[in-house]
Amino acid sequence: MFQDYDLIVVGGGHAGCEAAAVAANMGSKVLLATMNMNTIAQMSCNPAVGGVAKGQIVREIDALGGYSGIISDKSMIQFRMLNKSKGPAMWSPRTQNDRMRFAEEWRLQLERIPNLDFWQEMVSGIIVENHKVVGIETSMGLKIKAKSVVLTNGTFLNGLIHIGEKQFGGGRSAERASKGITEQLEELGFESGRMKTGTPPRVDGRSIDYRNIEEQKGDEHPEKFSFSNETKVLERQRSCHITYTNPLVHEILEEGFEKSPMFNGRIQGLGPRYCPSIEDKINRFAERSRHQIFVEPEGWDTVEVYVNGFSTSLPEDIQHKAIREIEGFKNVKMFRPGYAIEYDFFPPTQLKTTLETKLVENLYFAGQINGTTGYEEAACQGLMAGINAHLKINEKDPFILSRSEAYIGVLIDDLINKGTEEPYRMFTSRAEHRILLRQDNADVRLTPLGNKIGLASDERMKHVEKKQSQIDAFIDNLKSHKVKPTTVNENLSKVNSSPIKEKTNAYSILKRPEISFKELQQIEEDLNQMINGYSKEVIEASEIHIKYESYIEKENQMIEKMKNLEDLKIKDSLDFNQIPALSAEAKEKLRKVRPQTLGQASRISGVTPADISILMVYLGR
Repeated sequence: MFQDYDLIVVGGGHAGCEAAAVAANMGSKVLLATMNMNTIAQMSCNPAVGGVAKGQIVREIDALGGYSGIISDKSMIQFRMLNKSKGPAMWSPRTQNDRMRFAEEWRLQLERIPNLDFWQEMVSGIIVENHKVVGIETSMGLKIKAKSVVLTNGTFLNGLIHIGEKQFGGGRSAERASKGITEQLEELGFESGRMKTGTPPRVDGRSIDYRNIEEQKGDEHPEKFSFSNETKVLERQRSCHITYTNPLVHEILEEGFEKSPMFNGRIQGLGPRYCPSIEDKINRFAERSRHQIFVEPEGWDTVEVYVNGFSTSLPEDIQHKAIREIEGFKNVKMFRPGYAIEYDFFPPTQLKTTLETKLVENLYFAGQINGTTGYEEAACQGLMAGINAHLKINEKDPFILSRSEAYIGVLIDDLINKGTEEPYRMFTSRAEHRILLRQDNADVRLTPLGNKIGLASDERMKHVEKKQSQIDAFIDNLKSHKVKPTTVNENLSKVNSSPIKEKTNAYSILKRPEISFKELQQIEEDLNQMINGYSKEVIEASEIHIKYESYIEKENQMIEKMKNLEDLKIKDSLDFNQIPALSAEAKEKLRKVRPQTLGQASRISGVTPADISILMVYLGR
């Protein structure tokens, strides 16, 4: 009934979609197995993509040749660039999306890939021979052979939904949980754990009084995620709104605490630290009289609204009573209550840098099975697992991104070296080289790498080369364009910038922190002729490079110093117990993680600089 596949992807969420698409586009024959083909790429939580650090990840996926950015652009109803008041390393794109169109666009995109097949059924286990995966088994007992398998099970592994004192099995509202895989993996020697996440109630937008709540419009000049010409910016946008809880809302919610599964011990898994439930907020931050609520439309035409900031697992009657005391929600009608969900995950220290498991060859994990939270974190793992599964079965070198190359590299390095005991979420603060890993230069950083492995198209590569050459030319023009003191000094003083004493190039003036390119144009009107033919993207990228040039040079010097550690390989066969000078904790952690380089070993929690020095001497012998 089935042919032998190169790769089977289990799960049709954000990780599964990217994994299946990327491997098929690189030439593998792929099967995407999912429990329900009608919920492929479902936005299980909020109808939005990107945000702080997450937006950078989506642009990195796009630059490499993945689809998350393109799908987000095609389904967005609002665009905002967050943190514009801060430095460019913090700028983060975010879209509000049409939930139904997002899933539809992903489904149609996948169906256009010739090498990709689909099968709708629960996968109950994997087939392993001699510590090597060779296929999957379904709930109907069907065996499907493959050279590699990527598990992207999301919240479905033994998923348990909680609403007050009610609890029932499920991977998502109205969808059953997946059984069998956890138990089999544990028998194979894998360590598992439990995590928890939650979602807020959805309400009828027709019953919200928008007159007394704050409107939150999209950017006046919206951008988009994808660097390709396949998508375009929005010509019209839908607004979101902001309102707040109040002491009465908190009082009503507290009435239900005794029935809360979070407080009475029924929920064992740890929830996301940075996206707590509303009951957790009012318990942990009792001194606050209100909490922000984002009122987010679920699409262009639907009346359904997502109440962001009101995630809860309290009884549905308490939810309904409390939400009606929020400003603008007096007569609100609830479509469905919020709930918490517990699910199995596998600590990611059991993975290699390629996301292949250490215990079973050619088996890869991606997404929430690795303890992460968020569409973007899942999608980038799926992308990397799909790439590396394809490369491995074709006997090619693995594709690994370092911490200095991408947020994706930071995420995977954190997971496999440090593990996580709570749902992992990406932040700009996790990236030590974030001045290099900006959202604006993701294509310059990563498209050449994606093109080299046969993923990013030649057309994409030519676009990047053209962009870089224009940036170089624009910077050269600024260096050669001289301005006179008599022309600019009066205007420089108006912006509290020191006057110049002799002819100075525009490049040097733009390096001043207080002078933006827009202000420079006003000071030196002759520049207006020079910018003709240059896009906003090129001008902005050039300005960022000029202003942060010295910082960028320092970062690159630091990376070069660290490169020596990354170049020192550690053999899989090395017995750390045979190095007596290592601390007991270092031996334990090194045995568990099995780092592949000295640089990776240096980032393992519990391995000290002294341990690294000892390892360096030992490897040098």
